[in-house]
Amino acid sequence: MSILLEKHIVELLQERNEKAISLLYEHYGNTLYGVANKVVRNEELAQDVLQESFVKIWKNSDSYDSSKAKLFTWLFRITRNTAIDKLRSANTKSDREIQMDISNVYTIGVESTVPEFLDVRENLEKIEPKYQIVLDALFFQGMTQQEASDELDIPLGTIKSRLKIGLRELRKIYGPFVLSLLFEVLLN
Repeated sequence: MSILLEKHIVELLQERNEKAISLLYEHYGNTLYGVANKVVRNEELAQDVLQESFVKIWKNSDSYDSSKAKLFTWLFRITRNTAIDKLRSANTKSDREIQMDISNVYTIGVESTVPEFLDVRENLEKIEPKYQIVLDALFFQGMTQQEASDELDIPLGTIKSRLKIGLRELRKIYGPFVLSLLFEVLLN
């Protein structure tokens, strides 16, 4: 997409011009549908996610800041977060149960959940805040390392280093098994 067209779409969004949604759908619709479908693993649900995402995009169009993220990054985050929320919602509980076996969103099953690790959030408070923030973004907010880097305004290399050190600190609390458990969550 050309920079001029992207700027035009942003201007239309900020003016609350409905043509912006048409242009967004035309230029980003298929890609955003793919993002939604990758998360929810269900075509019908992905269509719902895409529609909800466009409603959120429209309602929050005044919050887009081109100095913080490219337009596609902003659209991607809204769509991905909407898809994750859809999976978590109580309305789709039965759909989630069916999809758990085929989705890589749920990587830790009941059989691999160890009761000793259910207090990870509380034990995060025992490590330095700079590591807490990174681990929270990656594990509890579901961000990728790149998204955490963008969102926290921390270089990607620093995110990776803080992840490694933070996991090392948690290993002191839980023992060596925590690394394999948390890496499984992060990498899948």
